[in-house]
Amino acid sequence: MTSADIAAVIFDWGGTITPWHDIDPLEQWLAAVNDDDIAARLHEAVSAVWLRSRDEHRSATLEEVFVTAGVAHTDEMLAAFYAWWEPHTIADPDAAAVFSGLRDRGIKVGVLSNTIWSRAEHERIFERDGLARLIDGAVYTSEIEWTKPHPEAFSAALAAVAVDDPRRAVFVGDRPFDDIYGASTVGMRTILVPHSDIPVDQVGHTEGEPDAIAHRLSDVLTIVSGWRHTASVARHA
Repeated sequence: MTSADIAAVIFDWGGTITPWHDIDPLEQWLAAVNDDDIAARLHEAVSAVWLRSRDEHRSATLEEVFVTAGVAHTDEMLAAFYAWWEPHTIADPDAAAVFSGLRDRGIKVGVLSNTIWSRAEHERIFERDGLARLIDGAVYTSEIEWTKPHPEAFSAALAAVAVDDPRRAVFVGDRPFDDIYGASTVGMRTILVPHSDIPVDQVGHTEGEPDAIAHRLSDVLTIVSGWRHTASVARHA
């Protein structure tokens, strides 16, 4: 493979397309249920889900979190939950230009997110931020069996953008374990966005070594263009 063969760039969502925000994780549940004891049960349930993702790479849904906590949720609870998250889901200001720039170069844009949220909620967010039309394929682990860094999660993302060879795809993410280690094990080139404060209990057993670091999301376009240019020069040397 040469770098000029890059056919797709696949992005993580939280902490990558959407910049990292430090939050009190209990507050999301208090917004939904307004009850300390119930909120604590929901927090415990979702913490278990993310530990399972880290150790077993198995996915979950928001529905499962409520069931595990023994909480019968309502539409009003879900609306309050997502409303609390609204200011924490705004896309990076560079995202639209990066996605457009990649597609202008004939490179597909994909998304692979470890998430318990529904596809509909993610698509609503991307529509809100003007990104939906710029995404060629997306995989949300709430819809599949596995989470990153499991190879099957990356295989699903590659299929979503119709790329057969992982060496023809780049993965961009903020987590050295889930994103960088995971993508590199299947043969993808990787770019780390290094600004997230990953909770200690979500740090995996291995930190992957990225092929490049993007200090701003806009750096992704520069990095990928540089890889393509270098390969083109080498071919014609």
